Amino acid sequence: MKLTHIALVAFLGAAVASPVFAQAGPGMGAGMGAGMGNGRALRYTFNKDNTPGWSLMSAEERSAYHDKMLAAKSYDECKALQDEQHQAMAARAKERGKTLRGPRRNACGKMKARGFFK
Repeated sequence: MKLTHIALVAFLGAAVASPVFAQAGPGMGAGMGAGMGNGRALRYTFNKDNTPGWSLMSAEERSAYHDKMLAAKSYDECKALQDEQHQAMAARAKERGKTLRGPRRNACGKMKARGFFK
């Protein structure tokens, strides 16, 4: 009888724990696997951490900037878009009495390294 109870408890414990092992692992992270079928190596996101002037842009401007950057065909085109955007945001910041920080990293270089363009 005791052995039957131990076996039942072990079986129920295994049944309760098994869904945990079926959970997806961390994988490539949120949004990192998207876009692999469209000729792009990985998806690249633009946000407050990597886009100077992010807080000065409306949601529509952010979306438009994101789309323009992803549509760039070359590193030089990407840099030109980035410089144009930075100048516009620097002017907007100056109007509001703020100082615009420079980019923390070279987004175009990172996109190039990820295979967005050659």
